[in-house]
Amino acid sequence: MEVLVGLEAEVSRLRRGDLDALAELVTRYQHRLYRYLLRIVRQPAEAEDLFQQTWLRVATQIRHFDPHRSFEAWLFTLARNLAIDYLRRVRPESLDEREEKDYSTPASLRVSDPPALEVVIARERMQQIAEAMDALPVMYREVLALRFEEEMKLEEIAEVLNAPISTVKSRLRRGLESLRQGLEARFPGAEWQ
Repeated sequence: MEVLVGLEAEVSRLRRGDLDALAELVTRYQHRLYRYLLRIVRQPAEAEDLFQQTWLRVATQIRHFDPHRSFEAWLFTLARNLAIDYLRRVRPESLDEREEKDYSTPASLRVSDPPALEVVIARERMQQIAEAMDALPVMYREVLALRFEEEMKLEEIAEVLNAPISTVKSRLRRGLESLRQGLEARFPGAEWQ
């Protein structure tokens, strides 16, 4: 509860024009927001640009934020909208099609210095999951990232996507099924439950 009070205080201060509160919010969300943007656009430089644009948008639109709503959901909605606009500009084809390109996971998302065999195996599995996620359509990749990497509730994801809960549940289910199928196709013999 203390974190929530701190967040509410920072948002309130920012709404009053205190830019120190913006710096505190950036610090609070920098890793999660950047990771989310990187998961969607897959290019570190573009994710960094979108990260900066998101915070500029927060600073200019904070007065329009409804304090009775979730700041986190609002923040991720701003980031998502910027990322989708970017993807539409650079890759105008449908955002719900599978990608056939071979992407590797950026070094910033990899586990480093494995001390034991179990950690090496876990790292390999995470790499395999990241590769399979990269092949998913954006509409599934973003729902999975918000749910499992950002640990958002279904209601918050629905708010970020501006979609009904039923759509979020459907995309989550289909995304998990597509992920499982992709993992089984790429890495036969492994168990992916």
